[in-house]
Amino acid sequence: MTAEPPGSLSHRLARSGAAEAALIGAVGAGAVWASVAAAPGWSGAAGAVLAGLMLAIAVVDHRRMIIPDELNALAFIAGFIATGVGAEAAPTVAILHALVRASLMFALFFGFRAGYRALRGLDGMGLGDVKLAAVAGVWLDWAFLPIVVEMAALSALAAALCARLRGDGFDPKARLPFGAFFAPAIWICWAVAAWRSY
Repeated sequence: MTAEPPGSLSHRLARSGAAEAALIGAVGAGAVWASVAAAPGWSGAAGAVLAGLMLAIAVVDHRRMIIPDELNALAFIAGFIATGVGAEAAPTVAILHALVRASLMFALFFGFRAGYRALRGLDGMGLGDVKLAAVAGVWLDWAFLPIVVEMAALSALAAALCARLRGDGFDPKARLPFGAFFAPAIWICWAVAAWRSY
């Protein structure tokens, strides 16, 4: 067996890092384009901001198993701005409805987290995911809220099953970056809703 030349491992890691960065950039550019195409004008620009923030959350959560509060806060505030500016009726009413949806989503996810901890003695969901649920409530209408949760849960389950089938030593008790699935699902549901309304 021959030894690898010095620096070959670091070279391969650098190439894989560059490929990953290129893929993330391509996905981000595609999501921004799709946002503007789905909803031309102000709404599309807001969707492009949402796409960028959801991609950032997904990448960070996948890499570090955490959703930064700053990204959740930016998405939350941007959602209220988009709701107020894009409201067909009174902006105050639209913002109030968004606040009710966000509060309900936060309460449901926090209740799930607290219940899981009471039953199992450990956290089944991070607080970042709970806050991201509030973000979903701001950006999405009532009809899409159960859809986005189901989409995220099913895609996370599919990823876990694929890991197990590949023989990656998947542990059923292992932590899963739910935000990496939930954040893209939020943008996808927004894009579908925007496309249907135009």
